[in-house]
Amino acid sequence: MILFRQIYGYREMLKNLVVRDLRTRYKESVLGFLWTLINPLLMLLIYSIVFKTIMRMDIENYSIFLFAGLLPWQYHQTVVSSNTSIIINNNGLIKKVYFPAEILPLSSTIAGAINFLLSLLVLLVSMIVVGVPFSLNIIFLPLLLFLQMIFIFGLSLILSSLNVFFRDLEHIVGILMMAWFYMTPVFYPLSMVPEKFQAIFALNPMTPLEQAYRQIFYYGKPPEMHTLGSFFVYSVIFLIVGLLLFNNLKKKFAEEL
Repeated sequence: MILFRQIYGYREMLKNLVVRDLRTRYKESVLGFLWTLINPLLMLLIYSIVFKTIMRMDIENYSIFLFAGLLPWQYHQTVVSSNTSIIINNNGLIKKVYFPAEILPLSSTIAGAINFLLSLLVLLVSMIVVGVPFSLNIIFLPLLLFLQMIFIFGLSLILSSLNVFFRDLEHIVGILMMAWFYMTPVFYPLSMVPEKFQAIFALNPMTPLEQAYRQIFYYGKPPEMHTLGSFFVYSVIFLIVGLLLFNNLKKKFAEEL
């Protein structure tokens, strides 16, 4: 509770960090924020060709099926990967100015969420183009995004604090993210996973989240309660562990940076 009061007290700094993140993301780029839309379009094109044409993925409106899972994953992967080294990359700020260091991964998580929402415009336009109807169940989007932000923030707190003391972690995270991607039903349905591996996939925190996003966008249905409940539990656990670990380790940040 004290931390949240501190963050609220530094809300202006938090806002400035979010704006800085969004501005520097495509700094000196000719197309600027248009890359927020171009990137997912190019990814959709590449993955659609690979999995629909070459690997013969037999799923109706596969581009929408893929997009509904790919965009949330990209938000997760991009922010967690960058947040792993965010304390080290801002060592000068941490040494010179007093502020709750948790603001750094939080600002990146918020900026990533804004970028994610903008990229969803491509998904919505694609749904119109291919004739996938909108559903009122899209109203669950704010809830899913909020839970995902909690999960990403918690995981980022864990990785960013540990990376201060184990600098190889950011390289390991890159490899683990690649494995995590293929172990998550992003470009394939969960039903394709052999039954003997279903229990393993159920332990993956991203599995229920991917299922929930796909429910509201591709199937036009509300997320299943056990799916939401499962991801809620994962999010809370990662947040609590992240806050406790970060708070314990941040006292030694200055001498390690």
